[in-house]
Amino acid sequence: MTRQIIIGLERWQFVGLCERDGDHITITEAKNIRRWGTTSGLGQLALHGPQTDTLLDDYGTVRIHVLAVVASIECNEEAWSKTKKRGGE
Repeated sequence: MTRQIIIGLERWQFVGLCERDGDHITITEAKNIRRWGTTSGLGQLALHGPQTDTLLDDYGTVRIHVLAVVASIECNEEAWSKTKKRGGE
C-alpha cells in the first residue's frame, strides 16, 4: 500500500493508503481533500503534506472503481506522517 492522492470523476479528491483490489482502488485512512490550501497545486500537497490552510475530512475506507479514477499522485509518506489531523474537526 502506498499513500496517494486519487482524483476521481466529478472532482472528488481523496488521500490515503491505496491498494488495487480487482476493478477497485481501496483507500484506507481515506480523507477527502476539501481545500488544497496550497500555493502550487496538488503536487505541493503530495510532496510536502497538508499545509496550514488545507482542509481534510475523514472518510474511513473508500472504494472507487478504476474507471472512475482520473489520476493518482504518490505522496511523500514522511511529510504526511508528520501531519496532525486537520479539517472537519
